[in-house]
Amino acid sequence: MGIPFIDLKAQYKRVQDEVKSGIDAVLEHGAYIMGPEIKEIESTLSDFCSVKHAVGCASGTDALTMSLLSLGVKPGDAVFTTPFTFMSTAETVALLGATPVFVDIDPVTYNIDPADLKRKIAQVRDEKKLTPKGVISVDIFGVPADYDRIEPVAKNNGLFLIVDAAQSFGATYKGRSVCSFGDVACTSFFPAKPLGCYGDGGMVFTDDDTLKDLLLSVRVHGQGKDKYDNERLGVTGRLDSMQAAVLKAKFTIFPEEIELRNNVAARYAEELAVVPDLVVPTVPEGCVPVWAQYCVMGRDSEHRAELQAKMQAEGIPSPIYYPIPLHLQTAYASLGYQKGDLPVSEDVASRIFALPMHPYLSHEHQDLVVSTLAKTE
Repeated sequence: MGIPFIDLKAQYKRVQDEVKSGIDAVLEHGAYIMGPEIKEIESTLSDFCSVKHAVGCASGTDALTMSLLSLGVKPGDAVFTTPFTFMSTAETVALLGATPVFVDIDPVTYNIDPADLKRKIAQVRDEKKLTPKGVISVDIFGVPADYDRIEPVAKNNGLFLIVDAAQSFGATYKGRSVCSFGDVACTSFFPAKPLGCYGDGGMVFTDDDTLKDLLLSVRVHGQGKDKYDNERLGVTGRLDSMQAAVLKAKFTIFPEEIELRNNVAARYAEELAVVPDLVVPTVPEGCVPVWAQYCVMGRDSEHRAELQAKMQAEGIPSPIYYPIPLHLQTAYASLGYQKGDLPVSEDVASRIFALPMHPYLSHEHQDLVVSTLAKTE
């Protein structure tokens, strides 16, 4: 019997009574959309992040779309982001007719490289084909990006900053929640996320009162003060009441789960030192990640394949996040990127793979992962 990549069943056993009572309450009052649970979870999570406003929505992708619409992104705009992330980060930009401009990543954290960000902004300004509008940083795998360097680059160039915290809700950067950085921060509550519901869900965080009002409008088709007078284009972006009830229940153990995730990561880092040529994640100084994934790198693609074959033989999952950087994916072919344009992203994508990671991963299972990787033929 193999090792689960994540273990939502173990988590559910801890909160099943709270989850069931929360769902029963929704069934009883019947407000399945925008019920009282929405404002309750928004208040709880905004307090947790030390941010004035939280706006629940239907997914992490909707969180990004709502933010971009509220920030006025339109055709002809350039939004700078990383290619080493899930599809939705850049997809939402393209769907609004704007152009994602891909920035290479730091070889240690795999997050957007602030130095290359400065170069790409200058390049777009010099070309004068697009109007630089904003930056979307991503805390990949739940490790915070370098906000001390990214925020000034955005601000000094008159650009907005969206923090894509889809994988990093609960992480902190120098004592601050990652969701307290930028003009807005977006997260996802997809079930596999560090804080996940039992379906799709997301949230946007901001300290800006005007942006909060715009987000609330965009969330419901651009609705104005009169529900039948839509003042702008929007989306159907509502978080449903049952998912909010699930989040309320799961949040009661979330701070403890962050600590457990970091314990698992620390033990991995110590034990994996015995595996030759394996690169383990580095935690930047002052950061507390949430380890949405725990990804390691082989020496090269062939070495990765060898290590994954060992894992597969033992029934241990080792998926690749992400095998094809966005700039080389078919959907973005029209942007004209070629192999070699973003060398760090391409190198990391050819070597990286993930190990089982969740708060309830036993020492026995971790030991099996490590011994399997260290096994010699």
